Amino acid sequence: MAPMGRPLLNRRLAAFGTTIFAEMSALAMSTGSINLGQGFPDSDGPEEVREAAVRALRDGRGNQYPPGPGVPELRTAVAEHQRRWYGLSYDPDREVLVTAGATEAIAASLLALLEPGDEVIALEPYYDSYAACIAMAGGTRVPVTLRPDATGDHPTFRLDLDELRAAVTDRTRLILLNTPHNPTGTVLTREELAAVAELAAERDLLVVTDEVYEHLVFGTEHTPLASFPGMRERTVTIGSAGKTFSFTGWKVGWVTASQELVAAVRSAKQFLTYVSSGPFQYAVAEALRLPDSYFHAIREDLLAKRDLLAGGLADAGFTVFRPSGTYFITTDIRPLGESDGFAFCRALPERCGVVAIPNAVFYDHRDQGAPFVRFAFCKRESVLEEAATRLKSLSD
Repeated sequence: MAPMGRPLLNRRLAAFGTTIFAEMSALAMSTGSINLGQGFPDSDGPEEVREAAVRALRDGRGNQYPPGPGVPELRTAVAEHQRRWYGLSYDPDREVLVTAGATEAIAASLLALLEPGDEVIALEPYYDSYAACIAMAGGTRVPVTLRPDATGDHPTFRLDLDELRAAVTDRTRLILLNTPHNPTGTVLTREELAAVAELAAERDLLVVTDEVYEHLVFGTEHTPLASFPGMRERTVTIGSAGKTFSFTGWKVGWVTASQELVAAVRSAKQFLTYVSSGPFQYAVAEALRLPDSYFHAIREDLLAKRDLLAGGLADAGFTVFRPSGTYFITTDIRPLGESDGFAFCRALPERCGVVAIPNAVFYDHRDQGAPFVRFAFCKRESVLEEAATRLKSLSD
């Protein structure tokens, strides 16, 4: 107990201990296991982008504090990217904000837009920082669960639009959306997004959309919610360089939204990092202007890796939810005679030398996520092949 008999940690964060990613990555290190838990590539992105960062360092660009909203070159490149891929027009000076990765963008958006007691609808399972950021803002999390559907040829997770509508109350302030969705790999369809847009307009809700996996989609397309009628004025769209260009350590993200929304988010962001990633901002500006062939190539590369690992997981006895986006595969461990994802993941390194993440950490309703386990496939093919070989021992 701390002095004065009061716990040191703010009660809003008392439920959030060390993240499961830190625990499982430490387990991977201590056991020498293949780490398919945390979602980071095991090779760097394009050489020309890395060299652009080196060039910026040598030229003295970004070595001191960059402008608070981000360097003009990157803000312009972000605006060009939104127009090039989605036909969305944003003013780089007033409607684009550079952040320390998508995680800061999420935190700044929620801290800026929520008052204590506001309700936030989040699709469950959700990226773990969502829950912590909602708590820090004093909001109340209202999960809407993506339900597993194994009735077709390819098992998937689906959004129940009726459940989403029923979750909205007079206290609902915003919907926190993630598509392509981590960890399930679901990509919301145009019809589903249109229903979300209609609901937001009808109930006068804001929407924060985490679209960091926008270019990592397979056999489908990513459609920004902001492109739907009436949504540009009520949507904060979050993007990131880490997933698209395989430089996760650079921590360069961004927000695009109306001038009023960006001003609100900037008011919170300036008291978090203020600025970050100076030289890397110039490099990401060049990355966003890479030719279409780069974006097609990374998608094809990840598609091959997805299918390689999915096949290995199926051979090992898992039910595999083959993702339409992201670089994660969710599996059901019940065909292996297991039902507790935490216990399964903690034992897996000793059993076969592979690390995964229990999906239950991404749920409020832990029982809904208990039998599901997530594997990352953003690794070299040789690593995935070895992981598949090791996992095969589960079915022997």
